[in-house]
Amino acid sequence: MTAPKMPSQRQLRVGEIIRKALSECLVRGDVRDPLLEMSVISISEVKMSPDLKIATVYIAPLGPQDVKAIVKALAANAKFLRGRIGVSIALKYTPNLRFQPDNSFDEYARVDELLRSPNVARDLDHQTGYGDKE
Repeated sequence: MTAPKMPSQRQLRVGEIIRKALSECLVRGDVRDPLLEMSVISISEVKMSPDLKIATVYIAPLGPQDVKAIVKALAANAKFLRGRIGVSIALKYTPNLRFQPDNSFDEYARVDELLRSPNVARDLDHQTGYGDKE
């Protein structure tokens, strides 16, 4: 089994350019969508395809909001957003935008919960046999 290929420096750089341009576009309120206008959205990461033609944008709305509805609203406005960021970035081609919910915060919380569980605490407390001689 091979390890997943890491993104190139160019992919990372372009992803950050797209993230910044999209964030500025959303902060300015360029999109005339009622749901997006009243939502505070954090763009945590933008992953670029190897050919730089597709940008997968990971979003996390701040506060108790329907993530699926926000992703759907962003997808409905993807062409408009692509056009808006196209004029503000210095790239030959503006990538197509795909929006996904960012589940990394949920994963961090799950791992934190596991680490705080009584079973793990018990295992950490009983470290005999690992160099401790009493």
